[in-house]
Amino acid sequence: MINSILNSESYKWGNDCDGWHLLKSDSLSVIQERMPVGTFEQLHYHHNSQQLFFILSGIATFEIDGKNYVVNAHESIHVPKLSKHKISNYNSEDLHFLVISEPKSHGDRVNC
Repeated sequence: MINSILNSESYKWGNDCDGWHLLKSDSLSVIQERMPVGTFEQLHYHHNSQQLFFILSGIATFEIDGKNYVVNAHESIHVPKLSKHKISNYNSEDLHFLVISEPKSHGDRVNC
């Protein structure tokens, strides 16, 4: 089946952010997300899930284990399990990205 944000299960999170489940299984999750300008998430970690964030458009600012990283469009960053992290959009355009989690991260999140 061909999936896109037009035919995938969607949800809201944070401050008016959007997510679309492109692949939703227990062993692998692929989600496309949109963060409006000025939005951010709470610092958290996952006991079991590692994640890869691939930036489709915009510029993401990550905090991972106390260090800050700026990730541009067409770049990615890996977050190992147990690493405390958050993503923020401090720029002047919406941020669009893929978050790939192995295994799925839903139900495996611990807020700091």
